Amino acid sequence: MSVHRLAAVAALLTGFAAAPAFAQEIELPKQNWSFDGPFGTFDKAAAQRGFQIYKDVCSNCHSMKQVYYRNLSGIGLSDAQIKAIAATVDVPTIGDDGQPTERKGLPADHFKSPYPNERAARAAQNGALPPDQSVIEKAREGGADYIFALLTGYTDPPAGVKMGDGMNYNKYFPGHQIAMAAPLSDGRVDYIDGTKPTLEQEARDVTTFLAYVANPEMEERKRTGIRVVLFLAMLSGLTYVVKRQVWSDVDH
Repeated sequence: MSVHRLAAVAALLTGFAAAPAFAQEIELPKQNWSFDGPFGTFDKAAAQRGFQIYKDVCSNCHSMKQVYYRNLSGIGLSDAQIKAIAATVDVPTIGDDGQPTERKGLPADHFKSPYPNERAARAAQNGALPPDQSVIEKAREGGADYIFALLTGYTDPPAGVKMGDGMNYNKYFPGHQIAMAAPLSDGRVDYIDGTKPTLEQEARDVTTFLAYVANPEMEERKRTGIRVVLFLAMLSGLTYVVKRQVWSDVDH
């Protein structure tokens, strides 16, 4: 079970803007993820639904500056689908006349950010800066479990708890007061594949997508690791056999 010991400065690393957090311990409910363990893989259907949530909900505030549209091939989208998704955004560029203009997005482009710069983002969010989500799953202690817990941890504050202006109560956020309102709820999106969009399903799917974009090489890394382990096991066996053969005629 992960334990969070965060001081005020760690609030900047929580993945969501909030009031300064005090050092404390928070127990996260342990989840079972398809990508856990040495043989784990990403549930591509879940990751695709998670991308839909990011696109329809999260991308209104949160950027993914380190992710390219072409990276969506890793969750099972075809080249045609990726091209169509990229073409839905307009990307700033310089025209042949040297003047600023825009063009349709391409698979080689980074995900378009919702704001042109940090000041614009803060101005739109009452001073809070929605953090980039490219590697948010790696950036937090608890990883996927923390993200899932946070997204499902919104509730009414206990009796006697005084909330700051514009703050929301979340039982898994350090300090329990978070500036971001609950982004997900039952029926928040209409899944393309017909999956029932409960709060837990939405949180699980978007967490899977965030885990993928933070670790796109995970599956290949695990496959490489397994091959290396098997090779070393066979090499050890061969070495033992050779050693026995070489020393078999030596008198003891």
